[in-house]
Amino acid sequence: MTIAENLRQVRIRMAGAAQRAQRSPDEITLVAVSKTKPLALIAETAAAGQIDFGENRVEELWEKAEAAAAAGLDRIRWHAIGTIQSRKAKLALGPPALQSHPGKGAVCMVHAVDRPKIAQRLSRLAADNHRQLDVLLEVNVSGETSKHGFSPAGLIDDLPALLKLPALRYCGLMTMAPYVDDPEEVRPLFRQLRTLLQELRHTFPPAQFQQAAWRHLSMGMTGDFEVAIEEGATIVRVGTAIFGHREYE
Repeated sequence: MTIAENLRQVRIRMAGAAQRAQRSPDEITLVAVSKTKPLALIAETAAAGQIDFGENRVEELWEKAEAAAAAGLDRIRWHAIGTIQSRKAKLALGPPALQSHPGKGAVCMVHAVDRPKIAQRLSRLAADNHRQLDVLLEVNVSGETSKHGFSPAGLIDDLPALLKLPALRYCGLMTMAPYVDDPEEVRPLFRQLRTLLQELRHTFPPAQFQQAAWRHLSMGMTGDFEVAIEEGATIVRVGTAIFGHREYE
């Protein structure tokens, strides 16, 4: 099938999952994971109505953001969805010439703030560029040693200091669930992340903490995004179901 048809099928499945959870599909943002995909495919996907795109590697994001802006793809919103190394944190903000225009090439959200060090680094860089950066805090709800992110208890311990960083706005939480054949196996993890977000809204309410927003749950990928939506996801990150299998990892 074409990219446009793949995209349509994903949106139909998203709408079905939202309906089962008695939610509006408008509450859920689809991020097309364009890792390793050429600009031509991104342009084709954008022409089919897709706005939000996610890149795992900040170097690749930078290159594509510049190329997309030069090609006139002004509607694209870029999401940095992969782990960020401290020495590459500057790249996560997007190309310097585009940073003041989040809808025109700059990164609109960083999904994987997984430790205090990277939060501190991103806050300094964003402040130096006179902007506030929307971020999600990555939580390792599965407890897998191969996964990045705060533990739920560790995040609550670290939040008082994180909320003092002046140039970050904490928009919610993100997680990477294990790859499993049956998505029902990861439903409890998605539910756990939703429960944690509810706890943060109560313990660190936006009315008292200027840096807190707590709007989003970024969870769910090609194999499990329907279950994630049923459990409260507001952002799903889908690559294979739109673009097909990657040529390399």
